[in-house]
Amino acid sequence: MQLSQRKSRAFLKWAGGKYNLVDAISRHLPDSELLVEPFVGAGSVFLNTDFPRYQLNDINADLISLYQLIKSQSERFIADARDLFTPLTNQRDCYLNFRQQFNQSSDAYERAQLFLYLNRHGYNGLCRYNLSGKFNVPFGSYKKPYFPEAELYFFAEKAQRALFSCSGYQQVIQNAEAGAVIYCDPPYVPLSKTASFTGYAREGFTLDDQAQLANLAEQAQRRGIAVVISNHDTTWTRKIYQPAALHSLQVGRSISQKGASRGKVAELFAVYLPKTRPISPQVIVLPQKAG
Repeated sequence: MQLSQRKSRAFLKWAGGKYNLVDAISRHLPDSELLVEPFVGAGSVFLNTDFPRYQLNDINADLISLYQLIKSQSERFIADARDLFTPLTNQRDCYLNFRQQFNQSSDAYERAQLFLYLNRHGYNGLCRYNLSGKFNVPFGSYKKPYFPEAELYFFAEKAQRALFSCSGYQQVIQNAEAGAVIYCDPPYVPLSKTASFTGYAREGFTLDDQAQLANLAEQAQRRGIAVVISNHDTTWTRKIYQPAALHSLQVGRSISQKGASRGKVAELFAVYLPKTRPISPQVIVLPQKAG
């Protein structure tokens, strides 16, 4: 799979974003007319590959609503969002007021604007909801939050190739068309009891989900679909991905706020390529000579 000509960053800050792994991931993605991402997140793989069509899904309704609005109303959206990135809006009281406004709003456009603001002004770029579905990330206290105007415009242009959906990963994989390529970036298996980011969506992502995702990848493989899953390289993930071709590499940890504590962790790619049918020997009939 060829990368897009220029490497582009996502306009959202995102725990577990794949910008630094795009080259490694792309090496395992076969050519296809369609790339399906059941866990699109900030979209780094989408932004840095060159498939003719994309189906981009996420369980986070706020994220998908934001993407759909940028696709359809990019000029208006970017102009309005720019007004939320000023010295006056980069204060704790203002942030908390906007966070409350976001949690009380049912207007899709307002929520999308505030979602971008909260992402760039909140602590460490986290996206976290409590059990009541309220966004609860604290203020980030950054000197001057970056307004990602160029990244927003690039996303809006590339999004014209994409269809966005907000469904469960099971439905997306089961409905994928033959010949598609699926890249799965699920919430990772935690390396410790305190390392799990289950607050991204209220439902969380359990070990049962991890095993079910592996089973769905095998089923998709039998239907002629290539599937690539990324996760932490652990004994357990190697067990559930046993039927796949496994590739491991060391990557820098990007979740910890303190740079000095960001060590190396092992990343695992499970690659399920469709089984090709054996080709029957071709019988060549030579023309008979005259006479």
